[in-house]
Parts: sequence; structure tokens; C-alpha cells
Amino acid sequence: MMRSLWTAASGMMSQQTSVDTIANNLANVNTIGYKQEQTQFKSLLYQNLQAKTTSANGDDKPVGAQVGLGSRVSAVTSIYTQGALNATDSLTDFAIDGNGFFAVRDTNTGDTVYTRNGHFTWATATEGVMLSTSEGYPVLSADGAEIVLGQDANGEDYKTNLITIDTDGNLLYPDESNNPAPIGIKIGLYQFSNPAGLDKLGSSYLGETEASGVPLNEDYDEVGKKSSLRQSYLEASNVQVATEMVNLITAQRAYELCSKAITTSDTMMEQANNLKR
Repeated sequence: MMRSLWTAASGMMSQQTSVDTIANNLANVNTIGYKQEQTQFKSLLYQNLQAKTTSANGDDKPVGAQVGLGSRVSAVTSIYTQGALNATDSLTDFAIDGNGFFAVRDTNTGDTVYTRNGHFTWATATEGVMLSTSEGYPVLSADGAEIVLGQDANGEDYKTNLITIDTDGNLLYPDESNNPAPIGIKIGLYQFSNPAGLDKLGSSYLGETEASGVPLNEDYDEVGKKSSLRQSYLEASNVQVATEMVNLITAQRAYELCSKAITTSDTMMEQANNLKR
């Protein structure tokens, strides 16, 4: 009877992790570029109650006698479906339509991290202005360099309010005829063969791992389908509140059932202990 106690307890712990994941999804429902997470479960080892595959008469049995010992969390997987693109008033807001990621250099560690959050700004740099995140991390170009604007062909400082981009990520600036023209800098976009394997670093940043595979530069590497950029747009979270509420109720009911199993097992043990000859 102790088996049922530990089995039900494992179910309660697994469902608690599921509730934690759902709560995190709901907390990030308005986080730019956030991707919904799902808890995946796996059954624990099975115990053989009868190892032999024959009956007492030596006849073959079609099935054995095994009992499961509960469940555990096998993974918390991010679902990388496209979020809605919401219009903004900022020229430094960029949304990715596709599977790409922005590359950002973490100035604290020097590592390159990745994000779907395109809420950028122009920050003051030694050679002009630099496209950076709200934390001050420089955004990287398709060549892996920081995007820094100094002076244009006429020797004048770039006016950031005139900088636009095309859908490929090329930075454009008005030429002598006041027509947007490329200035030779392109915002880098990278893809991964298994984005669910990326390491979550917090603040919407993701790190490369062996499970995710190496980053594939959309300009130079072979990718299934290239992404496109939308200026003055931001990608909303792909969390569906109604779906999360249904998942929350399901996890709560499963938690209650496991709790009921523990209560029932405890009552049965109490009755067994009170038996008298």
C-alpha cells in the first residue's frame, strides 16, 4: 500500500511543475517575443508483480503483471509558433516574421545571445550611435559586427529618425534624391535546427546549446525559409490565455486526484492497522 502513496506523490509533484509552467506563461502573456512553454511528462519505472510469463499450469500468459510507479517531468518545451505583430510608433521596433532570431552581444560576458524581442534603441557610442537593446547590449549585423552609425557620404552625422529598413533587414537612408538607399549594413537574423533546445537566460535572451545546434546565418547558411523584418512592429507573446486557463484547470484536477489517492491510501492503512483478531 505504500506504493500508492509514493506514486500519487510523484503525480502531485509533476502537476505542481505543470502549474508553475502555466503560471509563468500567464505572467509573460504581454512579454514581447515570449514563447509558450509546455510541460512534458514521462512514466517512471514499472515494478514486476509476476515475472514469469507462464501460469501455474505452465500455460503461456498473453500479458504480464506490472504496476507503474508514477510520473515525472521529462521536459519543459517552448512552442515557437509565430506571435501576432502589433504596430508601434517607434522606428527602432522590429518584429520577425519567420523562424529567425536577433543576435545580441552580452557585454557582461562577451557571449552572443539570441532573442525575438525587437524593442531596440539608438545608444550613444564612441564613433556615433549604436543599435542596442534596452539593457544596452549591441545588436549584431549579418556579419556579426555591432551596428554603429558614424557619418554618411557627405561627412554628416546620420539622423536616426530617417533610418528605415526593408524586409530583408537592410538599413536605408535618404540619398541625394531623398530616396531610401542601403548604407551597407544589415540586421543579422539567425535560425536554429532545434530552437526548443535553446537555453533560457532570462530577460527574453536565449543561449546556444548542443541540443539547439549551431546558429545558422540566414545570409550565408542554408535555411529552410528566410525570415522577414517589419519596422515599427513588435511580436506579441504567443500565449493563449483561454488555452492556459483550460490547462490550469486540468492540472489542478489531476493534482486533486493524486491528493485523493494519498488520502484513500492513508485511510486503508489506518483500517489495516486497526484490525483485530
